[in-house]
Amino acid sequence: MMSHSIFKSITLACILLGSILYTLPNFYGEQPAVQLKAKVGQSLPSDLNQTIQTELTQHKIASHLISTQPNMLLIGFKHTTDQLKAQSILRRALPDLTVALNLASQTPPWLRILGAQPMKLGLDLRGGVHFLLDVDVKSAIQTQLKQDAKTLNTALNEQGFKVIAVRTQPDHHLQIQLPGTALTEALRAQVKKTLPHYTHATTTHQGRLATVSILPLPDHLNQVVEYTLSQTITTLNNRINELGVSEAIIARQGRHYISVDLPGVQDTAQAKALLGKTATLRFHLVDDTLTPHAASINGAPLGSQLYHDESGHPIVLNTEPVLTGDAITYASSTRANGRPAVDIRLGSDALNFHRITQANIGQRLAVLYVNSSIQPAQNGHPRKVIHHERVISVATIQSALGQQFQITGLPNAEYADNLALLLRSGALAAPVSIIEELTVGPSLGQSNIDKGIRSLGVGSLAVILFMLLYYRLFGLIANLALVLNVFLIISTLSLLGATLTLPGIAGIVLTVGMAVDANVLINERIREELRLGTSNLMAIQAGYDRALSTIIDANVTTLIVAMILFTLGSGSVKGFAITLTIGLIASMLTAIVFTRAVVEWIYHRPAHSGAPKRLSIGI
Repeated sequence: MMSHSIFKSITLACILLGSILYTLPNFYGEQPAVQLKAKVGQSLPSDLNQTIQTELTQHKIASHLISTQPNMLLIGFKHTTDQLKAQSILRRALPDLTVALNLASQTPPWLRILGAQPMKLGLDLRGGVHFLLDVDVKSAIQTQLKQDAKTLNTALNEQGFKVIAVRTQPDHHLQIQLPGTALTEALRAQVKKTLPHYTHATTTHQGRLATVSILPLPDHLNQVVEYTLSQTITTLNNRINELGVSEAIIARQGRHYISVDLPGVQDTAQAKALLGKTATLRFHLVDDTLTPHAASINGAPLGSQLYHDESGHPIVLNTEPVLTGDAITYASSTRANGRPAVDIRLGSDALNFHRITQANIGQRLAVLYVNSSIQPAQNGHPRKVIHHERVISVATIQSALGQQFQITGLPNAEYADNLALLLRSGALAAPVSIIEELTVGPSLGQSNIDKGIRSLGVGSLAVILFMLLYYRLFGLIANLALVLNVFLIISTLSLLGATLTLPGIAGIVLTVGMAVDANVLINERIREELRLGTSNLMAIQAGYDRALSTIIDANVTTLIVAMILFTLGSGSVKGFAITLTIGLIASMLTAIVFTRAVVEWIYHRPAHSGAPKRLSIGI
């Protein structure tokens, strides 16, 4: 005995209305826009709106304000040409702000109040640049080992232990070399106290010397890797924001890979130059006790090292830096006496830097630019990290330097801009190499959208016609469920803020075909019951009840595969898995619940109220 539930009808009506509402923003499209954002540590000027209006009016560019926030402003334009001109004009007029191209949704305010937003489009649909970065986690681990070795060496010496050296080894362990008589339980206890995340491996004796090897625990190494990846993603985000790219997608893939998608970017050279640099600065006092020529011939003395400037001229610097790039909290390019320069602002290390420079007035201070790159494996040799170090500026300390000072002597304004950007965003935690690069033009992106919509339309139309001709009224009900299924997928993706890619569209198209499978099973079961002479109502109930287990089994097995694809796949494969999963869940709801509710409403009414006497199911 079937009963048509009013509660079920209201619930389904709410789902239908909600899916339509949250699908609607995707039909309003987007408009070209320019986003102005204050840089880190700054706020938007109070007269910004007036400045923008004046600049754009002078160049006869029509614009309108879309939204404003404490540190961000969004301006809309009718045409892309106006957008590009406005970006160029505003970058010149407002050098202290980040001016980025953007696409602003034209969703009506009443929909935005409900939280309805359009789906984001991936690179293959919108155009832009994709990079896959390989983070050299081994280098990060080795850097951490060196810090641990320095910490241990300092602690043992402070406690009066006679230690010759603490060295790092290529296979990720530390070696403590000391006289055999110094190897006591007290020393072992001090090692354990200083480095609790290490464990003793071996102890060897050679003559009067003893060598103790200690290994980092796996958890410690995992923490180093996790921190390295997290810090690298943070730094890349900062650099991309400074580059002026909105809605960039940065995601970790696997143990040491990072995927970077830059929508709308076509200048791959600039993007690669900024993303791949691990650049930072170190400030060293110049060692004037030895001429660079003598150091080139005889080598630098202990405590000093020979470097070269931009022109290749040698210069001798003290090995120990007086300041590192980690202490820099903000940097901006400027001009000093008509020459490019970079303004530097320090954090907590400013006091120590002031003290050192005050004690060395009259001496020269050099700025050392440090960058690391990865040399790919070749001719059977493994890849290796190459450190590039060059002196970019040398100046005499005229007075004690404090929290703010300038780096001068830079070759050109572009060099100063890039240096300031890299310093603001911070150094990468480990060297990275670009192992995959893909550029998608805007026209190709639009072509992919057109092809995706066309394939979805053709596939849906073929399914709709087949169901309508073969199953008549039951086919029409299945088609309505199919349309609702597509609405549910799009609205869910919009609510989740998911990014739609070409594989995602493929997942929707596949779901369209799979969505009617359940209805085909149900309809065929109903047909079998009718051929056995079962009454209409009993045939409907038996058809839905007996097909249910088969439908669930078929969809669960597909869901398992989708979960595996999502877990093990890359970005585009994950997009396919997400849309497929949402589509399968939606299809079970629409095929089992929605169609049954409609069929019950049509056929479970009394005969005198107009209920059909015969099932319109194609037999």
